[in-house]
Amino acid sequence: MSTTTTLSPDDLARACADAMWKDDNASRGLGMEIVEIGAGRAVLAMTVKPEMVNGHGIAHGGFIFALADSAFAFACNSYNERTVAAHGNISFIRPGKLGDRLVASAREISKSGRSGIYDIRVTADGGAVIAELRGYSRAIGGAMVDAAPDKAS
Repeated sequence: MSTTTTLSPDDLARACADAMWKDDNASRGLGMEIVEIGAGRAVLAMTVKPEMVNGHGIAHGGFIFALADSAFAFACNSYNERTVAAHGNISFIRPGKLGDRLVASAREISKSGRSGIYDIRVTADGGAVIAELRGYSRAIGGAMVDAAPDKAS
């Protein structure tokens, strides 16, 4: 029998992120770091390394997408319900460069039933916008942690 702990929405989001992070070999392997977590939001960062630069000498779009997708994942999994991406559309605004510290900020736009919509903005040093991702999520059931949000918060 398990014990349910009552947490505030932001504390629950942090607990979910911690549980997800320990098994997220992809994000950790790319050198990502969690900067901020809250209910329906997440900020992750990653530095563009030499192996992330393409034949044009700029950050490969796949790595930019991976960073945005990881921020999306942490934002939509912040409610203690296992959730995956159903669809994502990215627009590349300007190139990332070798050595840039890219920051992906995800925020919830809408959440209804098992579906959610999230906007993720990727910026580089100095705040220049590199890319914008719109992500659509779908809850698949199951909890990330043994906890319940504090209804009083």
